Amino acid sequence: MGSPVHDKNSQVNFLKQRLNMFLDVLEAIDPEEADLDDIDNLIKMIDELENKCKEFNNREVSESV
Repeated sequence: MGSPVHDKNSQVNFLKQRLNMFLDVLEAIDPEEADLDDIDNLIKMIDELENKCKEFNNREVSESV
């Protein structure tokens, strides 16, 4: 993957890009033809976004100590 993202603006941009990627995938899925793998991939993307948010928040807490 890329280098670690440490400054707040880069973190926000990273999360925006990932969210936009998720939205693009979501829009591309045909609801009539979506299968369990498609849903699992969407859930995985959401989990990864959530983990990144937690990681960024934990960096802020540890850096402020």
